[in-house]
Amino acid sequence: MQRNATTRHPILLVHGLFGFDRIGRFELFHDVKQALRDAGAQVFVPQLSATHDNEVRGQQLLTQIQRVLQGTGATRVNLIGHSQGALASRYAAALAPDQVASVTSVSGPNHGSELADSLRKALIPGRLAEHVAQDLATHFAHFLSLLSGQSALPQSAVAALNALTTEGVGLFNRKYPQGLPSVWGGQGAEQVNGVHYYSWSGTLQDDLIASLDPVQNLCRALSGHFVADQGQNDGFVGRFSSHLGNVIRSDYPLNHLDSLRRTNGFRQLSPDPIDLYTEHATRLQAAGL
Repeated sequence: MQRNATTRHPILLVHGLFGFDRIGRFELFHDVKQALRDAGAQVFVPQLSATHDNEVRGQQLLTQIQRVLQGTGATRVNLIGHSQGALASRYAAALAPDQVASVTSVSGPNHGSELADSLRKALIPGRLAEHVAQDLATHFAHFLSLLSGQSALPQSAVAALNALTTEGVGLFNRKYPQGLPSVWGGQGAEQVNGVHYYSWSGTLQDDLIASLDPVQNLCRALSGHFVADQGQNDGFVGRFSSHLGNVIRSDYPLNHLDSLRRTNGFRQLSPDPIDLYTEHATRLQAAGL
């Protein structure tokens, strides 16, 4: 039976690092957007810089929120941010709480990522390796932006990396602490300045079928950079680093990219990650959001 998830306010799906709306026929949030629209929700995917810091991307998001409000006649929006998109969403909510009804962090590095810490240490500032990595990543981001029709957006891979380290997010959190837990691994305030805060995320699981998935293998390889969240991460973000507001669950059997997609072929995810978005839309609906 089709779930009714007609929320009071439009939903904006906010992409993270190297994200985009559409390239050709491929849409990053295709399954999520289609499922939410089928359930009755108004859904938009704002375009942000594929690589930049949280505040630059957050400011871009604020501009697009205003466009959605003007175009729909709505008074507020629900933000669902994947990965770094959660930080841009938090920034927008902190600066314009009258325009944001809720922020939902999906696999968001709300306390930074140990993977980013390892990459930052490997790239010594001012050395050739950093310049090469910066150029390659930034040119790739420009290429993605060109393909997705957003070539005018600024890109900075090093700014993005610095913004995702535990130190970088720590500085961000001092300015925008809304919804953060007061103790490590706890829950944060569910409502701050009229904005409702939610989060969910996953952790890597060991099983034979998953080991045949190249994305799972990539996440498994990257998980070796985690120390504090060893064995409790999705390959990119630690379990407890993802906590924000009302923590729905932070140990779904999903890697970092699983929370964006419905896998095809031999590997079936349970729960279906797309169902998590429609379930959440009904949660927002029940809260009058």
